[in-house]
Amino acid sequence: MQTDPTVASAPERPRPAPRKATARFMLNHPVHILSFGFGSGLSPIAPGTAGTLFAWASFVAFNRHLTVAEWGALIVVGFIAGCGFCSFTAKKMNVADPSAVVWDEIIAFWLVLLFVTPATFTGQLWAFIVFRFFDMVKPPPIRYFDRRLKGGFGIMFDDLVAAFFTLLVIALWRMTV
Repeated sequence: MQTDPTVASAPERPRPAPRKATARFMLNHPVHILSFGFGSGLSPIAPGTAGTLFAWASFVAFNRHLTVAEWGALIVVGFIAGCGFCSFTAKKMNVADPSAVVWDEIIAFWLVLLFVTPATFTGQLWAFIVFRFFDMVKPPPIRYFDRRLKGGFGIMFDDLVAAFFTLLVIALWRMTV
C-alpha cells in the first residue's frame, strides 16, 4: 500500500529536554532521593564514585547492626525496588541512564562489601578501586549489558555484573596470596 505524498503525516513529537540533576529536583519526590543516593549522586565530579563512597560509608555504619541474611535481603529488595525507582527517576529526567542516579552503585557495592567482609580498610579500598574500574571502563561483557538492557533493570544490572567481576578478581587474588 502506498501512501499519498500530498497527505502530510503527523509530525513526530519532540522529545522533552533532559532535566538537570539538582537538589530541588531530588527533593521533589522521595524516590529521587533514593535514586540519587541521598544526594551523593549530585556530586559535580564523578557522581558514580561519590555514590560508591556513600555505599561504603553506609555499609560500615550499618554493618554492626545487620546480619549477613539481613544484608542479603536488603540487597535483593534494594535491587528489585531499584529497578522501579531508577526507571522512574530516569523517565522524569528524560535521560536513559542519568549519571546522578547512583542507587545501582550503592546496591552493587554493598554486595561486594558483603562478600569481602571481614576485610581490612586496605582490602575494602582495593574492592572500591576494582569496582570503580569495572563500573567506569565497562569492559565486555559489562558494556554489552549497559548498551542492550534499558530502563531500570538495565541501569541496575550492569553494576551487578561489575560487582560480579570485582568479586571474581578479589577471589583470584586471594587464591594467589
